[in-house]
Amino acid sequence: MPRGKIGNLEVSRLICGGNLTSGFAHSRDLIYVSSLLKNYFTTEKIFATWRKCEANGINTALLRVDDKVVRLISDYWVSGGEKFQWIAQCKLPKDDWKADIMRAVDTGAHAAYIQGSTADDYVAGKRFDELAKAVELIRQNRIPAGIGAHTLEVPVELTKRGISGDFWMKTFNEKKYWSAGPMPRNDSVWEETPEKTCEFMRKNSKPWIAFKVLGAGAIKPLEGFRYAFEKGADFLCVGMFDFQVDEDAAIARNILASQLKRDRPWIA
Repeated sequence: MPRGKIGNLEVSRLICGGNLTSGFAHSRDLIYVSSLLKNYFTTEKIFATWRKCEANGINTALLRVDDKVVRLISDYWVSGGEKFQWIAQCKLPKDDWKADIMRAVDTGAHAAYIQGSTADDYVAGKRFDELAKAVELIRQNRIPAGIGAHTLEVPVELTKRGISGDFWMKTFNEKKYWSAGPMPRNDSVWEETPEKTCEFMRKNSKPWIAFKVLGAGAIKPLEGFRYAFEKGADFLCVGMFDFQVDEDAAIARNILASQLKRDRPWIA
């Protein structure tokens, strides 16, 4: 699997997402899916998924910061997966905004970023200084710091104010599927302005991890991966069942080995 660099961290261009293994799903109107995931993804099944990732050259997972994840990643490293990297998704709890960041650092996260919904809310509330402090705290602990976003307003407004991390986590898909919006209709899209996102990232010099590239399972990987890579994403974060890893990795490798029509140079 081809790789790129975020700071000094070498990351596979396909990254394993963590929503599925944590039992969270944008499942449209199917109310049972999150429960199904929690029952399917036992510890053994999660470890099997990560081992399949490693066997396919996927060396990084993006995971939440909570009791379950801390236990899982710590046990996985001890069990022989010590080379598998963790990018930590950090919220900023009201009672202690440093808590997720410091827990990620203390557990051994290789990078950390501010969760997309959190950054959305902070930018909407014009709490720019607080976001800047959180990014700086990650950097002070000598790991790459990122900022997530579902809305383009986040990177645009932060860039205007000279606030940025070492990478962006930004939703991205072509928005061509039945539940693709407008936003109040369904939460699976999380990308209202793909053309504007592409335009912004073309002019931005920070590595970009794209997520929601398959619209929560509504877009075929062959189409979603190619679209995201050709439009400028440096990495794709994709939630995968264990039985999807081999196929998704093969699709990503083939696309990356082909003649990609990219206007944006590889930043990482």
